[in-house]
Amino acid sequence: QVQLVESGGGLVQAGGSLRLSCAASGRTLSRNVMGWFRQAPGKEREFVASIGWLYTTYYADSVKGRFTISRDNAKNTVYLQMNSLKPEDTAVYYCAARPAGGGVFASTTNEYAYWGQGTQVTVSS
Repeated sequence: QVQLVESGGGLVQAGGSLRLSCAASGRTLSRNVMGWFRQAPGKEREFVASIGWLYTTYYADSVKGRFTISRDNAKNTVYLQMNSLKPEDTAVYYCAARPAGGGVFASTTNEYAYWGQGTQVTVSS
C-alpha cells in the first residue's frame, strides 16, 4: 500500500518562497513519475509539475520559471520549491504518483494512481 504524505505548506507573503515535501512509504517509487497538483476553493484540481525517474521535468505554464520540482530517490521523497509566490498560487497542494511505466508528460488527475492528503499554501497580498 503506497502512502504519500505532504508537508511544508503554510502562509507566506507575495514574493516569498516555500518548499513542499512529499514522502512516500509502502514501497519505493524511484521508477514512478511523481507529480504535484493544486486545488483552489471552487476550482478543479490542476496540474503543477511532474518529474520522471530520469529527472525529466514538466511544468504548467503558470508556474514555469518560478517553481522547481525535484526528487531524492534514496529518500523516496519529492520536493516542490516555490519562489516568487503570488496570491493566485493559494491552494491545497497534492502530491501524486503515476503507475510504474507511465510517462512524465502527464497533466490530468486520472493519469495518477496514488495521492497524498494535501497541504495548504496561502499567499497573502
